[in-house]
Amino acid sequence: MPDRTGARTRVRQPTAVIVGGSATGLFAAAALVEFFNVVIVERDALPDAPERRRGLPQGDHAHLVWSGGVSALNELVPGLVDELVASGARLTQIMGDMVSRAPNETWFRRFTSTHHANLVCSRHLFDHVLRQRVLKDERITLRQNAVAHGLEGDATSVRGVRIRTGNSTETLDAALVVDASGRGSQAPRWLRDLGLPQVREATVNAGVRYATRLFEAPGRTADIAFPVVNVQANPAKPPGQGGVILPIENGRWIVTLSGTRGGEPTDDPDAFVEFALGLSDPVIGELLRSARPLGPVLTSRSTANRRRHYEEFRRWPDGFVVLGDAVARYNPTYGHGLTVAAQCALAVRDTLRSGNFHSPGTARHLQRAASRPVAAAWSLAIGQDALYPGATDAPPRPLDRLLARYLDRCVNTGATNPRALGALLDVMSLERAPSRLFAPDMIWPMLLGRRKRPLTAPPLTEGEMHAALS
Repeated sequence: MPDRTGARTRVRQPTAVIVGGSATGLFAAAALVEFFNVVIVERDALPDAPERRRGLPQGDHAHLVWSGGVSALNELVPGLVDELVASGARLTQIMGDMVSRAPNETWFRRFTSTHHANLVCSRHLFDHVLRQRVLKDERITLRQNAVAHGLEGDATSVRGVRIRTGNSTETLDAALVVDASGRGSQAPRWLRDLGLPQVREATVNAGVRYATRLFEAPGRTADIAFPVVNVQANPAKPPGQGGVILPIENGRWIVTLSGTRGGEPTDDPDAFVEFALGLSDPVIGELLRSARPLGPVLTSRSTANRRRHYEEFRRWPDGFVVLGDAVARYNPTYGHGLTVAAQCALAVRDTLRSGNFHSPGTARHLQRAASRPVAAAWSLAIGQDALYPGATDAPPRPLDRLLARYLDRCVNTGATNPRALGALLDVMSLERAPSRLFAPDMIWPMLLGRRKRPLTAPPLTEGEMHAALS
């Protein structure tokens, strides 16, 4: 992709520099362009088509955007979701368009009474459509093949960022610098160089390994709205093994299998379907028996939950904010990364709308506002992953185990009661805080008993099975 230089930038607007041109950086650009002329500094050359790139190692694995993220996308970039759907993405109703088994091995009934929907497509298509839409704005400049290597300023105020392009270095002056550089973020070092303390970090690592393979949609499944199929790992029965089938654009399935320590999938193509058949429910393997693979098996171990608690800083420099994976990343099993990144950018925009950016302490308010979506997703992820052996240095506390058991009760109730399912999905979709699970529409069905009997098999319809196996 050629560099994009704004032709009619508003001279009186201050400048914001965003480090990182992946999804988080583009979300941030969409949020900030209302207040700033925006410069995106990206270390790679971005592709002009929906294809893989070097700086996105997770791009070939399964991705989705939960309904809380879909709402944020529509707020940040009006019309983007419609453009994605027109390009081949799908909005899949939860649970109507899903066949899903919870970590406690409860199959959800396919209730259609809730409003929740996931946006499903390849990560390459998502990033491509997002890039094309956001970079159309002439107030946004893209600088590619440029590496940020330090901040200009001191412990009280950041005034720009130093970048290197080839053998040349320069400083980009900015009223705001946003670190959206992802897992490789250098923000902890940059802040130490300014005289600030080391950020507190937390890690919960269940030891998950991923294996992903692309398939041609088998039988006639490309001709129908075939459901997402998800078998989640059970932390009560380590090693936890699971998998997901995501039907995506162009008549393909992304299939990602996972396993924790002692039960990891490999990159052996001959073992992929056998691993899926060996899950505690073999439905994914059975659906793959006649599917034609379209590429090799790609694996990843970069699945630990890691969080940097920037919101705890008592002193925070004006003019600097950290967003997205540079703050926290999660076990990809839960699919919350894109949703949280969009919600963080939206929180920044809304905070700027409600105050004066030039007031001292505004950047600290922005950082704290961005931490709220992070905290919600973090609680959901570590609530499950902390139960696996070796995931943390200390065993789960009694309160953690109690809350995990309560969540199991919520799942059991939501699997058989549509009102309770709505409450559960409000939380899982990152639309509402976890306290939503203590509302009357969850508590009463839990106390009064199941509305329907639990399912004993995946709820695929006869037509769906026939389409897959024909």
